[in-house]
Amino acid sequence: MKSAEKLTKLSKFDGISGPLVCIVMDGIGLAPDGEGNAVSRAHTPTLDYLFKNYSVRKLKAHGTAVGLPSDDDMGNSEVGHNAMGAGQVFAQGSKLVTKSIESGAMFASQTWGGLCGNCKKNNSSLHFIGLFSDGNVHSHLDHLQAMIKQAKADGVKKVRVHALLDGRDVDPLSGIIYVEKFEKFLAGLNSPDFDARIASGGGRMNITMDRYGADWKMVEKGWHIHVLGDGRLFKSAAEAIETIRKETGNDSDQFLDPFVIAENGQPVGKIVDGDSVIFYNFRGDRAIEISMAFDGDSSFDKFDRVKVPDIIYAGMLEYDGDLHIPKKYLVDPPEITGTLGEYLANEKIMQLAVSETQKFGHVTYFWNGNRSGKFDEATETYLEVKSDVIPFEQRPWMKAAEITDILLKEITSGKYKFIRANFPNGDMVGHTGNIAATIIGVETVDLMLDRIIHAVREANGVLLITADHGNSDEMYELDKKGGIAKDKDGHAKPKTAHTLNPVPCIFLDDFNGGKYAVKDKDFGLSNLAATIANYLGYDAPDFWDESMLEFK
Repeated sequence: MKSAEKLTKLSKFDGISGPLVCIVMDGIGLAPDGEGNAVSRAHTPTLDYLFKNYSVRKLKAHGTAVGLPSDDDMGNSEVGHNAMGAGQVFAQGSKLVTKSIESGAMFASQTWGGLCGNCKKNNSSLHFIGLFSDGNVHSHLDHLQAMIKQAKADGVKKVRVHALLDGRDVDPLSGIIYVEKFEKFLAGLNSPDFDARIASGGGRMNITMDRYGADWKMVEKGWHIHVLGDGRLFKSAAEAIETIRKETGNDSDQFLDPFVIAENGQPVGKIVDGDSVIFYNFRGDRAIEISMAFDGDSSFDKFDRVKVPDIIYAGMLEYDGDLHIPKKYLVDPPEITGTLGEYLANEKIMQLAVSETQKFGHVTYFWNGNRSGKFDEATETYLEVKSDVIPFEQRPWMKAAEITDILLKEITSGKYKFIRANFPNGDMVGHTGNIAATIIGVETVDLMLDRIIHAVREANGVLLITADHGNSDEMYELDKKGGIAKDKDGHAKPKTAHTLNPVPCIFLDDFNGGKYAVKDKDFGLSNLAATIANYLGYDAPDFWDESMLEFK
């Protein structure tokens, strides 16, 4: 792919006089009105006004439009922000991994050979840690099963799986189903010279899969469970899930308390000297911290690891290309170059990116093509509002007001020409499955938009409002007839996963009427970069997807 050079000026438009402000309403998609649509049920006078009075286009935000294998694959914040910031669609994690497995490239790699060779040399275990579902957002069980099969074929004698239950990108209580199917898969592989078992587990939002440094205690708990075998003991994963659910009333696997599988009172799969470990998630944000713990030397200070076994560790991909986390990985990530941020930095255009911790990495790292740091320290400012460490349904407004306070100050300052911000409410609260709280989250974003509109107008600016994928627009599972699915008690089954719905792109421009028109055709998230460049007075590079604007 091409790297950024210089942009050329448009011949028909000199660019807007004020700032271009791009707001990402994370997880707020477009779906038919209904009982499970927290967006349509919310009181949103600002969005209602915008939809009535300004140009709006529906953007495709899932499947092939964001580099995923098929249009059955829901979008997510990472691939969505990649597409928005890159102006192009790149083959993403899941597709890359599937291709690597199918071609045999993964198993021919030096990393795979080293992991398996280490186990054979030491007669030790090959451990797999990762999200235990086929949600295809962070991981896919097909990948795990293919690797276990190959490990057996390559002479590994013992495999241990540390299962992080999902309940977020799949049905909230589907973990037991995945476990039962997986146990049958293992039973078909096991033999006198091959022993594969589930060794530990817990909910993805309880242990191991923290991100952005929001709650390292999660990672510490995961370390104790997976590595040290320090946790509540059960005979099987199924027994653990059923027992913990009964005791706690837990209604979503993502929060399930951690567990360790034991035999004769001893953990069956502690991670010890001589072992090999693969973290099999392909998505990076929730894989980085546990990778740091495994790869970290004596200077690691995020928590006390108690014991650090001498092992070989690898991730599915390189989760951070600049910081090289982890040191070893199985599949090369997509090389995303020539991004909007890099081009604007080369033009010395002042840029601001702001969000709270939960989505800060999305408006920086993912927007910039999976790149840590800035392209130009002199022209880029990244501001993070620390997220609360509290269940999102208990504080659904999150840090929206604080983000907006920063935006109003910086819009008014006149310092920045391009400002981007992410409001996480629709996604993070939507993932809880609590529709009442999610409605409040959506209403919070709507209230903030009203404040932002006034500031943008006063600055003679243009406001683009969009989203990275749907979530809060579909809060109940649907049955095969398209109606709301019910549980055995007749209650609507909550949906915590993303949706396949399009997202809005609202064009608020009160100063350049008659100079351009918004094209009336099908677009996706990758068309945003060229559109933003046009508003700033520049033509888009020819390898970007086209702009949504047509100048007169």
